[in-house]
Amino acid sequence: MTPQRRFPRSVFSEGREPDFRFTLANERTFLAWIRTALALLAGGVALAVLGTSVHPGVRLATALVLLVAGTVLPALAWRNWMRTERAMRNDQPLPHSSLGIILGVAVMAAGALLVLGTVLP
Repeated sequence: MTPQRRFPRSVFSEGREPDFRFTLANERTFLAWIRTALALLAGGVALAVLGTSVHPGVRLATALVLLVAGTVLPALAWRNWMRTERAMRNDQPLPHSSLGIILGVAVMAAGALLVLGTVLP
């Protein structure tokens, strides 16, 4: 397949083709972030729908944190995939990814809200 036919062109039209193992590893990392986003979405839906002993307002806030994180994560993962692929193609150092810290903060916030919602009357 020629670079003109591959998507996204902005990535595949640059540099030279890296070792396919690195490209596949980059794709697997992207797919792992997608699976994580699906888990966040499922957790947010489950929390919003299932009746639990968590305070209703806090339960809704926690569900929203999980749903927003699960919705934003695929876009950030795609951006990270493109930046990494572009760096590999141009023989540049791999870029720093902020996905871990963003996800960590979202999960910490959801956990803190759940603890708060459990102790509230």
